[in-house]
Order: sequence, then C-alpha cells, then structure tokens
Amino acid sequence: MSPRSPAFMILFVVSLIASAGNMGLQSVLPNIGREFHLADTLVSAAFAISALMWTFTSPIWARWSDKIGRKKVILIGLTGFVVSMTGFGLAATSGIEGWLGALVAFGLMATARTVYGVFGSASPIASQAYVADRTSPEQRTQAMSLLASAQGLGTVIGPVVSPLFILPLVGLAGPMYAYAILGLIVLLAVWKQLPSGDVVRTPSPSGDRGDKGLWRDPRVRDYLLYGLLITSAQAVNISVLGFHIIDEMAATGLQPRQAQPFIAVAMFAGAAATLMVQWGLIPLLKMQPRELMRWGGALALLGNLISIGAPGYYGVVVGYAVVSMGVGFARPGFTAGSSIAVRPHEQGAVAGLMMSLAGIGFLVPPVAGVALYQMAEWGPFAGNALLLAVATVLAFLSPVLRFDPTPGVEDNPAPDAPPASQPGPEGNR
Repeated sequence: MSPRSPAFMILFVVSLIASAGNMGLQSVLPNIGREFHLADTLVSAAFAISALMWTFTSPIWARWSDKIGRKKVILIGLTGFVVSMTGFGLAATSGIEGWLGALVAFGLMATARTVYGVFGSASPIASQAYVADRTSPEQRTQAMSLLASAQGLGTVIGPVVSPLFILPLVGLAGPMYAYAILGLIVLLAVWKQLPSGDVVRTPSPSGDRGDKGLWRDPRVRDYLLYGLLITSAQAVNISVLGFHIIDEMAATGLQPRQAQPFIAVAMFAGAAATLMVQWGLIPLLKMQPRELMRWGGALALLGNLISIGAPGYYGVVVGYAVVSMGVGFARPGFTAGSSIAVRPHEQGAVAGLMMSLAGIGFLVPPVAGVALYQMAEWGPFAGNALLLAVATVLAFLSPVLRFDPTPGVEDNPAPDAPPASQPGPEGNR
C-alpha cells in the first residue's frame, strides 16, 4: 500500500479531522471552564470518564475490525465523532447563553464527550490495522509514521483554525459545530470512496481473550509500558497548557478570552515540531523503532525540564515544542515496533491495545497534572520528568526495545510474506 494511494490519503484525512477536532476542543476548553467559573481540576476530571470509555472500548473495536472489516469500524468511529462534537457544541452554547445552568451544561458537555470516548477509538484503530494489513514489516515504520503525522497536522490545524469559528452567534462553541460538519463530509467520503478490502479474517487468540494475552506477551509488554509512560506525560502537557498560558498572560493584564490566540500559537509550535520530525527527520534519517523511542523519550524529558527552568510565555512555548518533538519520534516508534513484533492475524488486537493507551493516559494523569499545577507551577513538569526518565531508561535497557524487531524470526513474518490480509480492491498501489 503506497502512501500515494487514494486509500491511504482517505485514512490520512480520517486521522487528520479527528486530531484537529480534539485539539480544537482542547484549545477552547480552558476558556469555557473559566467562563463557567468551574475549578480547573473539575474541567479535567469531567472528561476522565471519556478516557475511561476509550480504554475499555478500544480492544472491542479492534476485535470488531477483525470480524466485520476495517471500513465499517472506521464509519462507526466517524459517526461517533460527529454526534459527540454536535452535542458538545449544543451543550456549550446552552451554558454560555444562559439557557442552562453552568453545571448542567457542563454535565451535558461531559456526556457528549463520553460518546466520543465510546466510539472515537474505532476509526484510528481500524485505520492503523488497515495500513498494517497492506504493508510489509520493512514498510510499516514509514507508513505508520506518515499516518501518525496526520495527527500532527491536525494539531496544527485545530488550534489555529478554531479561533476563526468563535463567532458572535455561536461563541466558543463554534469550533465544535465546524468540526462536526467536516467530520460528516469525511464520513461520506469514506463511505463512497474507501475500498473495503473486506476478507475473511481469523481474529487473534489474544483478542478472543480480551487482549489480556498481549498485555502479558513479552513481545509487546515493554512497548506497552513505554507507550503508557509517553502518552501519560503527553496528556499532562496538553491538559495543563491552556491554563498555564491563560495564567501567564493574566500577569500581563490580558483576560482569558484574549489569551486564546496565544494558546493557538503554542499549540501550533508543538504541532509544527511534530510535523518536522514525522515528515522530515524520520524519513530522511530512515529511523527505526529503537532510535525513535530513545530520541523520543529523551527529547520529551528535555522539554519538561525547559518548562521548569524557563518560566514565562516563551519558556512555555519552547518547552511544549520540544516535548512535541519527542512525542513525534516516540509514538511511531512504539506503534510500529509493536506491530512488527506480532503475527499478521494479531494486527487488529495490537492496534487496539496501542490505541487504549491514549485512554489510559488521559484517565488520571491530566487530573493529577492540573492538581499539581494548582499547587506549584513546576509541579506537573517535574512529575512528567520522572515518567519520561523511566521511559528513556527503558528504551535503552529493555532487551526487547534495545533491538529492532526484524523479519525472519519465529514471531515475525518473513520479508516475502504476504500482508496480514489480502490486498483490497485498491491492490498494491
């Protein structure tokens, strides 16, 4: 499957719109919380249930993508995205306009977000498995990096475009309506244009056991631990960023809404750093999972140390950008490495486990990070530094992570092995 194929480009856009919508929401959420006069920790905690549902449903969608096909699961996920964004926007509008009390409106926003927690993981899981089905182990790291870069591009578009949709009639809820419309357009494109490539698959034995087998499997266990450390630290950085910038700009006399463009600039800097890594450095240097994880953990650690040592708005921006570079290296490292480490019939299961890390990472760490931030500005970054130091040491010392998985061993397909499923109607383009 070539990155130039129409099928890959459609999957790229699926990941792009989901990432843009989520980061657009993250960019306005602190201002919504402050406008509703809610505690910062409550704003973070209210969305923990969404992360919890994401964690529980990710393995389920992985098994369903094996049973009913990748395309159908992608459509289910996009439908959940559209419903969630629409519901979130309506609830936010009701609270901002005073039609409902702030707590009631925020409760409905959390409910709408929970819908995304249930269905949101379906599309990225099925997209990752779709690509894994159609790439050889040698191609997979680059393909996974390109697919992951769609998320990086979405983190550029989301925060930058969101302020343009904060209009008089819809206010801070405007971006949610815009992304719901865009999500609907992408859903129709997938339905009409994405080759299904549906074939009879044998779900992985690990998947039939609820994926618990892969959690204990020595082939992927250290990848999962490393990924959990990275995603947990990233979740803290993302959740604290908006509040941090609002408070930094408040010291200069700016109101929370006036700080929104500064939040967008910081998120743009982080996303641009991620894209530089995934579109430039990884293909140029032809880096493999081992190097990606080592550089990723070290750079994310450095970014959090910068946030501690360089307070002020510019220190926040630089620190977040360096963290984003690190995550840009690390994520394709542990996703591609774990994919190569398992057999073809286990691709759906391992994709589900990797996607569940995002839910676990956003379950407790953001709440803990915001709570630490309220205690001391440097608190969440110090906690992250500890997590990332462990991840970096693991990348260097783990017997599994120290060596890149290579084709030809017992647990990996041979170089001339066919893809996990036969190519769909798009063939091998």
